[in-house]
Amino acid sequence: MNRLKFLGPGLLYAGAAIGVSHLVQSTRAGADFGLVMIWVIVLANLTKYPFFRMAPLYAGIRGESLLHGYFGLGRWAVWTFLVLTISTMFAVIAAITVVTAGLAEQICGWQIEMRYWGVILLAISTGILLFGKYATLDRFIKVVILILSATTLIAFLMAINIPDKTVEIPEAFDWFKKEHIFFLIAFVGWMPAPMDISVWHSVWAIEKRDTNRKEFTLKKSLLDFNIGFVGTVFLAICFLVLGAKVFYGSGQEMASSGVAFSGQLINVYSQLLGKWAYFIIAIAAFTTMFSTCITCLDAFPRVVSESLVRVQENEELNKLKYYKMTLMILAIGALGILFFWLQNMKQMVDFATTVSFITTPILASLNYMTMKNLINTGQYKMGIVERVAIWLGFVFLYGFALYYVVQRFVL
Repeated sequence: MNRLKFLGPGLLYAGAAIGVSHLVQSTRAGADFGLVMIWVIVLANLTKYPFFRMAPLYAGIRGESLLHGYFGLGRWAVWTFLVLTISTMFAVIAAITVVTAGLAEQICGWQIEMRYWGVILLAISTGILLFGKYATLDRFIKVVILILSATTLIAFLMAINIPDKTVEIPEAFDWFKKEHIFFLIAFVGWMPAPMDISVWHSVWAIEKRDTNRKEFTLKKSLLDFNIGFVGTVFLAICFLVLGAKVFYGSGQEMASSGVAFSGQLINVYSQLLGKWAYFIIAIAAFTTMFSTCITCLDAFPRVVSESLVRVQENEELNKLKYYKMTLMILAIGALGILFFWLQNMKQMVDFATTVSFITTPILASLNYMTMKNLINTGQYKMGIVERVAIWLGFVFLYGFALYYVVQRFVL
């Protein structure tokens, strides 16, 4: 186990990434379009990988978070990131919370309104973050990821052997059908995660260095990231296969509300795999969402507080004070959405993921410009394969974003 002490930021990345994108969007993709959507998972991850990798790379080389790198580009870069973060964080946490709440109700059986489940979950998560530190979150996520991986793998292996029970021929994906394009955009938006997580990862990497300097090296930082990244890809495929095997061609339509979706997901799995599998699926699903809830609830205040320090150019500012204040505002704001604006889980998830997709090219560009500064100063040498991967990624991200804008607002 001592050899695995270097793991941490990569698992936090996985904990934040493996959530709505996997449990909801991957399952929906498999349910609606079948196994053909695996190519979307592979392509989305390949095109985003170089930009996510820049987080541990920059942190390992400079010993600083990407926000320091953004500041090197100018205050405008930090302000851009800060505005994008604040504009999306409340909807993101609300979307994650409503899915987690639906699963909690299914497991506990308590007939409590969704918004009150949100209060309970956000109170627990906020308490852990307020009274714990990075080390507490680090240990917690390692346990959660272990449970999640084990239970999901068991469910995946059981689902592979399910015979084809297609009762109707499902509609094929159509590039000229707007609702299909809009779902694809939402699916890719958080596959494997929103690009914001690259900044989060770099901040967690520095926190890891501050708690255990012996385990912080560039080589270990990249290995930690790669383990988390590959794990998120594998689990995304697992959930897509589960959705395809259970729902695709069955004639059943996935529900749009959090509780109904959660109950449908768990109950159908247990019917096909056996009643004994109920808690395997339930635990896998809940740990997926709770890990996402707590890591995202930690990350947003962490990067907001760091950004405020950067733009004010004052290292003496109390980041912990900013962190706690932002954490409370974020939790209250997310609850406000749940209490006053929540109507449809599917619409909220699609809105949050679509916004993330549109902002992805901007954040990817900031990451690249930050690494470009290291190249220009001789601190890093970029190989030809990496350069090609980056520019292909830009073509995909900007091209797909433009295609969405044309489909959404022009045609």
